[in-house]
Amino acid sequence: MTFASTAEPPLTPPENALWFLFREQRLLVMQKGDKAKIPKTRELEKVRFSPRVKRFFGMLNDQPCYAAELSDNEPIPKGLLPMKLRQVFQQFDADGVQAVGLASHLLAWHRNHEYCGKCGKPTKDKADERAKVCPECGLVNYPRLSPAIIVAVVRDGKILLGRSSRFPKSFYSVLAGFVEPGERLEDCVRREVLEEVRISVKNIRYFGSQPWPFPDSLMVGFTAEYAGGEIRTDGVEISHADWFAPDSLPLLPPGISISRELIDWFTARV
Repeated sequence: MTFASTAEPPLTPPENALWFLFREQRLLVMQKGDKAKIPKTRELEKVRFSPRVKRFFGMLNDQPCYAAELSDNEPIPKGLLPMKLRQVFQQFDADGVQAVGLASHLLAWHRNHEYCGKCGKPTKDKADERAKVCPECGLVNYPRLSPAIIVAVVRDGKILLGRSSRFPKSFYSVLAGFVEPGERLEDCVRREVLEEVRISVKNIRYFGSQPWPFPDSLMVGFTAEYAGGEIRTDGVEISHADWFAPDSLPLLPPGISISRELIDWFTARV
């Protein structure tokens, strides 16, 4: 699949348009065997539903993509099943995950900015870009992005992995955290690692990035080397952390997440 984000919709929604339908922040999918699929226009023609909002947001394999949200009290249309967003990683490839994530992100943005945060008047879509503008006071709001760092720290052929209190039991990943106002990304790496496990790091290098729709993050990946300290978890964000060799890794994140990419980078280089 190839996904391209764009705010300029086609003149009419064609029969092969893909509909990313959400209800109570869950994606509604059709089941085909053991795989989920995004329904198309013609597959929904006999299904009665009234989305409270509908937005074009891009092209997936040259198919127009629309995000739509049902009211919480509206029944799920027949033939569709609700899916938690984190299950998307098990059902779709990287482009499919990107499309689902952007659809969810834009719907949350629309939901949270229907009214101007300055004067309280209803907002309107800006004609020339993906933004909302208040016709009363002129305030412009763009889709929110919350930057966060994620880092693979290595030491003597081992990688630092932690288990968050939010993770399923036995699930480990590299460390991550949100960037604070006025903070450089590299300084955020140092602060987050120090806060969560009391370790200092050096030789911080950019690795890559990934949009993360939970709900509006941009994960900026780094690698770093151990510089000093002994592991002492904060007990809040991280319940346990340790150094792991490539042949003794615990349960890891899914393959198309940047956290797994960082871990795979580590195992490939050792």
